[in-house]
Amino acid sequence: MFKTVSNIWRVEDLRRRILFTLLVLIVYRIGSFVPVPGVDTSVFANANQGTELFGFLNTFSGGALFKFSIFALGIFPYITASIIMQLLTMDVVPKFAEWAKEGEVGKKKIAQMTRYGTVVLGLIQAFGTAIGFNRLYGLELVPNATYADYILIAIVLTAGTAFLMWLGEQITEKGIGNGISIIIFSGIVSGIPTHIQEIAQSQFIDGNQLFLNIIKMIIIALFIVLIIVGVIYIQQGNRKIPVQYAKRVVGNKMYGGQNTHIPLKVNGAGVIPVIFASSLLMFPATIAQFWADKAWAKWIITHMMIDKPLGMVLYVLMIIGFTFFYTFVQLNPQQMADQMKKNGGYIPGIRPGKATATYLTRVMTRITLAGAIFLAVVSIIPVFFGSLAGLPRSVQIGGTSLLIVVGVALDTMKQIESQLIKRHYKGFINK
Repeated sequence: MFKTVSNIWRVEDLRRRILFTLLVLIVYRIGSFVPVPGVDTSVFANANQGTELFGFLNTFSGGALFKFSIFALGIFPYITASIIMQLLTMDVVPKFAEWAKEGEVGKKKIAQMTRYGTVVLGLIQAFGTAIGFNRLYGLELVPNATYADYILIAIVLTAGTAFLMWLGEQITEKGIGNGISIIIFSGIVSGIPTHIQEIAQSQFIDGNQLFLNIIKMIIIALFIVLIIVGVIYIQQGNRKIPVQYAKRVVGNKMYGGQNTHIPLKVNGAGVIPVIFASSLLMFPATIAQFWADKAWAKWIITHMMIDKPLGMVLYVLMIIGFTFFYTFVQLNPQQMADQMKKNGGYIPGIRPGKATATYLTRVMTRITLAGAIFLAVVSIIPVFFGSLAGLPRSVQIGGTSLLIVVGVALDTMKQIESQLIKRHYKGFINK
């Protein structure tokens, strides 16, 4: 590992990208401690911060929500806007579908519309969060708050989200890894020491059962290790589809004739489905904050959480749905079959064209189903385990956080690995 780190610093471009990413994350963490002007953040000191919705948001914002900083909303409005835009490009809105087929020019137009959507959703979520704290939980963020105060808070929070969106785009362009995922990763990792402290405090309160509590802590640690091993195993797993290219003569030269394969990952969507599902599940509860004193709004806020039966079922279904959606958006079987046919390639025993597309669809459906179920199980098992072990509520939703942390770390390592291999250096995970 030390040799690999040494190799990284030898590559000027890679070194510059990593330093840029670290600099952006430092800016993000500093901003997480800058409070919204005019807000009394001391009200959180004695407040009950175990509320599921805000506890969940606080985890993914790196603790910024309970500091009510300018980054309190995190990056979730951008994620929600991205989900909506991707759905609209699936022939729902003809113009968006046309943009999706225009290559880089179309991508820029869709990205611009996503930014506009982020601002709109950010304003909605900002109003919902501010009003929810004051009305539902009685926290006087601004004494005798007026709608002008709420508007100011909403503008500042939305500006913070827009700035985070820009930082994420800068990481993707000039840094290493997917910028949005890296920002979420940073926020979750920053809360790990707090979670460890909460677990220790909850397990060692009773000094008469010190030995049993130590055993319980060891079991919890082993459980976390097993989840990490399982995530790595599935993330690295793939199905290799053999492809044979026929020989063809072009001029005086002969091309093709080689054997290769198509690597279809068990979890081709990575942790994106989990991030999408988390963001979408929180959106109805956020909107309900506007009518927090109504019975139906309280019902939504109470039941639309991961640790509640309805919220858990919806969460699982959304993870599975988004896994299939994102995988088939990235790898279109029909396009893959057409591309192979144009280049004289075929899968042994399968006719080129429609039969190849059908075969690839069937294989991708099977392995994607396995990956989707695994993502869903890993996301919800810690909720049951946390309840049995008597862990704090903020730690019981840690399965989603752990899944995102491990997945993003693996994806980032692979990007660094590819950069090193191009320059003939050994990386972290190459054999």
